[in-house]
Amino acid sequence: MTHPEQPGVPDPQQPPQYGAPQYGQQPASGQQPYGAPQYGQQPYGQQPAPGQSAGQLTPNEERFWASAAHWGALVAGFVTGIFAWLVPLVVMLLKGNDSPFVRRQAVESLNFQISMFIYIAVSAVLLLALVGFILLPIVGIWWLVGTILGAIKANNGEENHFKLIFRFVS
Repeated sequence: MTHPEQPGVPDPQQPPQYGAPQYGQQPASGQQPYGAPQYGQQPYGQQPAPGQSAGQLTPNEERFWASAAHWGALVAGFVTGIFAWLVPLVVMLLKGNDSPFVRRQAVESLNFQISMFIYIAVSAVLLLALVGFILLPIVGIWWLVGTILGAIKANNGEENHFKLIFRFVS
């Protein structure tokens, strides 16, 4: 409270106010509004870097997520066998809106993994005709080399386009 005759001077007969002002009250003179950062204190929450708006990725983060779409598919392919397509799909859904590069690489990896799944299924059926014994190792090596090369190119920030794949997702 301020002194009635001298505005801006605290009234010595009123106790000082601490904490947040009640609804409808103004903060006491010399106090910051409730919730405002104090001197030297940073505002709460993560702030975007200078020159970067919220939701965008830095170039290092872009390369990380783009290569994660490929490396994750490789790991998931070895662990589960048929769910290699799941990691690029998750990367596309989580980070695809934050970066066009990440989206392009996640879509490329997703299309590659779906195509490889189809090629492996056809090769497995062709095992009955004995042709699959030749095709299955070729497709397996193609999957391994293509996924590793895609991850390396994405990590270097280069565009990667697989040949002879189906483009289900765009």
